[in-house]
Amino acid sequence: MTIRLHDYWRSSASYRVRIALAMKQVDYERHDVNLLKREQVAPDNLAVNPQGLVPTLEIDGHVLAQSLAIIDYLDARFPDPRLIPADAFARAMALQRALVIAADIHPIDNLRVLRRLSEMGVDQSARDDWYRHWIVEGFTALEAMAGSGAFLGGAAPDLSDVCLVPQMYNARRLQTPLEAFPRLVDIDARLTAIDAIAAAHPDRFQPAD
Repeated sequence: MTIRLHDYWRSSASYRVRIALAMKQVDYERHDVNLLKREQVAPDNLAVNPQGLVPTLEIDGHVLAQSLAIIDYLDARFPDPRLIPADAFARAMALQRALVIAADIHPIDNLRVLRRLSEMGVDQSARDDWYRHWIVEGFTALEAMAGSGAFLGGAAPDLSDVCLVPQMYNARRLQTPLEAFPRLVDIDARLTAIDAIAAAHPDRFQPAD
């Protein structure tokens, strides 16, 4: 079985899927889609993902888009380790935390939004401030939700942890102050020390050029 991930090395959503695949020890073939060169809206990418985005996963004869939908499929297909709890309340809480990032921070900080701000005349400094503002707002809520466990998911990482790691990477890349989020910083340090999660880091996939 060939599993193919249409991926951009620094895409947060793609990074989430790489983490899930690595944690579940699923081998895959990677196809790079360069967002800076707008390859996501080229005909070959639109043929697999009509939204013109990444990631897209080809698996079991299916083509799946949207990182959380992909991870949900992977969790059903390769349930070890489980990232989305089976218990109804625990599942809802994991989704609640994950969506703070995947629905509230990431969509308004992603590349196409930043490009649109640039087209509207917003300069780089103001775009960076925009980016940091929404990270801080989301992280403020997530810090309060973090609980006392080793991870956001408690004793073991769950979907919300998979979402946290890429967002912390972006926060640091944009020099977002993190002093107000000691739990998130601590959890992220534990997560990034896990070999499978470290293996999904963007630096491992950055093109030579």
